[in-house]
Amino acid sequence: MKQEPKAPFDPTDLLRHMTHRPGIYRMLDAKGQLIYVGKARDLRRRVSSYFKGRVHDAKTTAMLRTVGGVAVTVTRTEAEALMLEYNLIKRHKPRFNVVLRDDKSYPYIYISTDHEFPRLSFYRGSTRKKGRLFGPYPSAGSVRETLNQLQKVFRVRQCEDSYFANRSRPCLQHQIERCTAPCVGLITKEEYRRDIDHAVLFLKGDSDTVTERLVERMEHAAGGLRYERAAQYRDQLSQLKRIQSSQLMSRTKGDFDVIGLAAEGGVCCVAVMFFRGGRSLGSRTYFPSHTRNAAEDEIIRAFLLQYYGAREAPKEILVSRSVPEADAIAAMLGERAGRRVMIKWRLRGDRARWVEIALTNARHGAELKNRSTATVASQLAALAELLDLDTAPSRLECFDISHTGGESTVASCVVFGVEGPLKADYRRFNIQHVPAGDDYAALRQVLSRRYSRVKAGEAPMPDVVFIDGGRGQLSQALSVLQELQMDQLRVIGIAKGEGRKPGRERLYLPERNAALRVKADSPALHLIQQIRDEAHRFAIAGHRAQRQKRRNISPLEHIAGLGPKRRRDLLRQFGGLQAVARAGIDDLARVKGISRRLATSIYERFHTE
Repeated sequence: MKQEPKAPFDPTDLLRHMTHRPGIYRMLDAKGQLIYVGKARDLRRRVSSYFKGRVHDAKTTAMLRTVGGVAVTVTRTEAEALMLEYNLIKRHKPRFNVVLRDDKSYPYIYISTDHEFPRLSFYRGSTRKKGRLFGPYPSAGSVRETLNQLQKVFRVRQCEDSYFANRSRPCLQHQIERCTAPCVGLITKEEYRRDIDHAVLFLKGDSDTVTERLVERMEHAAGGLRYERAAQYRDQLSQLKRIQSSQLMSRTKGDFDVIGLAAEGGVCCVAVMFFRGGRSLGSRTYFPSHTRNAAEDEIIRAFLLQYYGAREAPKEILVSRSVPEADAIAAMLGERAGRRVMIKWRLRGDRARWVEIALTNARHGAELKNRSTATVASQLAALAELLDLDTAPSRLECFDISHTGGESTVASCVVFGVEGPLKADYRRFNIQHVPAGDDYAALRQVLSRRYSRVKAGEAPMPDVVFIDGGRGQLSQALSVLQELQMDQLRVIGIAKGEGRKPGRERLYLPERNAALRVKADSPALHLIQQIRDEAHRFAIAGHRAQRQKRRNISPLEHIAGLGPKRRRDLLRQFGGLQAVARAGIDDLARVKGISRRLATSIYERFHTE
């Protein structure tokens, strides 16, 4: 029996009973799928505006053609509605909303204030952690650069507390004048606290106060004929001046972000510059999706809501254009931060100059993205021709295996699309329960795990799959896909050429007996090399992290009954782990708190397979 076509959506009855209170509305398609989320101060007035027959922009017109229903949620305040809008967009990523894909947490510099000799360290995670956090910084590299500068100038420790607690003599950091060795009492608590205070002032952007204090101490030391100490203060001052001269500084102090928005050739780019204490921490660019045919007003509003919905906003946000509902967004961000937040776009002087720089960065980012997209498109077209595909592929996946002598085997899966690397889709797999060094077994495991999920609909289906390896690896891959009844996938093996030199790669295809060689200047080969090298880099990074994690765990930690205090006493008594490993049961049992039974367990830990 032929099914009757569904009647177009009629909102009349829904609008008649809709409230005038604030809230969010959800546009649904005929299948009930969420396609758009919006916030309204007056729900009836806002939703009615879509269906009054007036002319809409191209994006809204396309959305209304697919609407099959509308659902609303009433909230007490606009701030609640904004927060609910942010959460729904983040969870569902509706196709007619501008979506910012930025799930990465930002790094901070952390000071452990609960320790009598606080340490400075790299930190990424919850901002509710006990201690003091400075940031956020735009990248891990900028954090490490700042930590390196602080270590040179203030010589504050950055070692782990466990390492600090077990030192009996100064480490290399003290010898190269990067630490004052508080672990062995070469500096008093008061002097160390002064160094920490100086580091905090520097991170807050108050370098002038630090300079004044160091000058005062240098003069005082020289007046007391302590010339060596005065020379140390002089060196600190010169290093501090060198750092200040290399940094971008705003004339106005305070914490603020500067945001520039630019759209070029269908690509939208948002550049964010971070200033804390008037000191520039760097910048980042973002490329929100679903921006085609979207107005810049909608894009900047969506960016601010989604970007600061995921992190604490600074006191001021300086933007390159007006923002719809700026007061409501600022009120919501201020409520979450526990202080006032202001969004400004009418600016003069120093801040107007920073906004212009952010806008220039955004334009440059959009231009580069356009060029990159055009390059990738030509490479994909060349790949389609090389592999005799009907159309240019839109999703490529590549796998690689990394290990050292079979230890800590990690497999990588990297994904490329029409815009280049899709880093949010990258995956690593820790390989377990396979013989050490068996690359074939490791490859079978990772492909089985990955494509079982793809078959279940948990990940998109790729157009082409690349395997880093030759005929043997290709055969293993085809066998796994055949078992999963996915042998329709196009699979290619990439073997390194003579001398591992780029341009000499050999491609192995299932339908060819001989390897395929491609010209070194082929755009298709350049794309293959890029995805192969990215898979290799991603696998090695994962392998090294796993290997380091294993090696950072002391063998003593696995022994039942040997807690932190007993481990510390044991290491102090023998002077290190190697001496503990060489000690006999009688020697171990002489350490306070170590029974003969426990000494036997320790001995067996080092002397049995």
